[in-house]
Amino acid sequence: MMTVLLIIQLLVSTALVGVVLMQRSDGGALGIGGGGGGMMSSRGAATILTRSTTFLGAAFFTLSVILAIVAGVDAQGQSVFDNIEEDTPVLDLTVDEDADTPTLPDER
Repeated sequence: MMTVLLIIQLLVSTALVGVVLMQRSDGGALGIGGGGGGMMSSRGAATILTRSTTFLGAAFFTLSVILAIVAGVDAQGQSVFDNIEEDTPVLDLTVDEDADTPTLPDER
């Protein structure tokens, strides 16, 4: 279930990026089409690109919420730290006081 939703999310997000980049920008070089005029009129008429952007944006938001809910249900209330074994070996890094301390060789 999660894999199918993730694949759909990937397709929707890729399509959303493509549709946004195809639109002309009003005030700069943000879109592929360049700035000024064109697809977006002063009245703000909804063209096929703006309608598809709205639809894909809503689908992206809805899929994100659904994925968060599914991930929360699958988590079973456990943390990553709950899966650590209790018998994990620990390195002994204590210094033995009775041992000879290492010294540097004499300089020649």
